[in-house]
Amino acid sequence: MKDTLLKEYAKLIVRVGANVQKDQIVVLNAPVEAHAFTKLVIEEAYQAGAKKVIVSWNYGEDNKMYYQYASEETLKEFPEYNVKRLEYFMENKVAQISVGSPNPDLMKGIDPKKFVIASKAANEKVGFYRQYMMSNGSQWTIGIVPNLEWGKKVFPNVPYYEVIDKLWDVILEACRVREGEDVVENWAKHHKQLKDHREKLNKYNFKSLHFKNKLGTDLVVDLVEGHIWGGGSEVAQNGVSFSPNIPTEEIFTMPHSHGVNGKVVATMPLNYQGVLIKDFYFEFKDGKVVDYGAKEGKEVLKTLVELDEGSSRLGEVALISHNSPISNMGILFYNTLFDENASCHLALGNAYTMNIKDGYTLSEEELVKKGYNKSMTHVDFMFGSSDMEIVGTTQDGKKVKVFTKGNFAF
Repeated sequence: MKDTLLKEYAKLIVRVGANVQKDQIVVLNAPVEAHAFTKLVIEEAYQAGAKKVIVSWNYGEDNKMYYQYASEETLKEFPEYNVKRLEYFMENKVAQISVGSPNPDLMKGIDPKKFVIASKAANEKVGFYRQYMMSNGSQWTIGIVPNLEWGKKVFPNVPYYEVIDKLWDVILEACRVREGEDVVENWAKHHKQLKDHREKLNKYNFKSLHFKNKLGTDLVVDLVEGHIWGGGSEVAQNGVSFSPNIPTEEIFTMPHSHGVNGKVVATMPLNYQGVLIKDFYFEFKDGKVVDYGAKEGKEVLKTLVELDEGSSRLGEVALISHNSPISNMGILFYNTLFDENASCHLALGNAYTMNIKDGYTLSEEELVKKGYNKSMTHVDFMFGSSDMEIVGTTQDGKKVKVFTKGNFAF
């Protein structure tokens, strides 16, 4: 892989993704396997004017062994120093960058109950930080780098010694990082296209969306009153624009937590807590999951749905044309960040306050009354297809074709 392209990718993450400001502290979460690329991100952050870069290294195998061997009592513990650390990040309005390198099968064989115990313990102590980040308290972004295990999963017929380069090729193309092109200019054009769709959807101000396809999805999703469609570039509460997901193709908003009815059938596997869930569905009544199933990973799916009250309700609905760059690659990435940007998707769990008028200033109680969903989790799953039909109903009852044959109708 050419160094120039990797430097452009680091530039994209720092300058467009996090949009690091002069004298801002940067917190960089990164896997030890990606130390070479992480160095490029660190350097780019300092060149962008970062005051300092705090690197938090992680190692997947270490994490797996913790869940494998730790007792339930240990999993319930959450160190106070980690709480103080996050309070420091909030006080200093840090820019947070996460570099991921997923292994879809990493947690296979681990008791899913252990994830629930650890998640609840963490949420009790640092749920405030999740809310802060989901309210765009300051800039944050996520990018992905390849590894051999992930590459062999995505490209099982490619020789192992070519897998890393193959993954880099598709990652960079999906992120609009191309030889001889300025990545910042490419993303400015991309953001403009996403903004056009956002503005059209916001102008319609739909009361509900009805999703239907031949796989069995027949779902009506009510939208909260005063909902706002977001996607692409966002603005943090500190006034700085940023792009949270690298790559991104979605336009998304807030469903009403008690206004979802019907059945949705997933079109891609879901990687949850390092375990793959395949061929699954949900049935909703008055916003709540009342039935679900999966050919593989149902027990893990159960831990998600039953994690808390909000994990059985929706916090996001996102639209993406089937005729879009990542979808057209025809690759199953086994990674939500990429797969969700190839398909319309929904998310179980916490909603984003940015997706409702005055969301940053309303109290949690006021938000919940309007239909905001509160949960300690937020998990996207994909249900888009080439034959997806979406009809929107306006506030005065008018029917508008939003999607036809899997793509935007306007």
